[in-house]
Amino acid sequence: MNCLIDNTSVIVARTVPAHERLAVLPRHFGRHMLIVEQTIYAFMCRLAPEYTGGYWHYIELSNGGFYMAPAQEEPLRIMVDGNGFDDTMSAPAAGITVCLFALSHLSFRLEHESISTHFHTLRDFALTHAEASAILAAID
Repeated sequence: MNCLIDNTSVIVARTVPAHERLAVLPRHFGRHMLIVEQTIYAFMCRLAPEYTGGYWHYIELSNGGFYMAPAQEEPLRIMVDGNGFDDTMSAPAAGITVCLFALSHLSFRLEHESISTHFHTLRDFALTHAEASAILAAID
């Protein structure tokens, strides 16, 4: 009997369609959904001072993860005072970055295990992203 073990699981990202948006945050974060969303927006304002707001995509990951990203074509300049990171990245990569910051921050403030689980599932996805090196440098 031959058994093959596939250790190369691909994490697939799916943009949530408009008709499903209202259910996404409660499904992932329960009663903490508004705190999570507001914290993500706050980190974007803090890390991307030139960001002026706008519509955001909700993205669900096949590994159970979730992130939000600004719906814009232009790259965003991300500056992290704590580690000296200063570079531009695509809106999806910036979204991943600020979501990782927000989830890390909230994992120490909220007693809800899904916050840290979401951090790890998103980080697993970030490792496979085309801009992984910039994302990891920003969150280091």
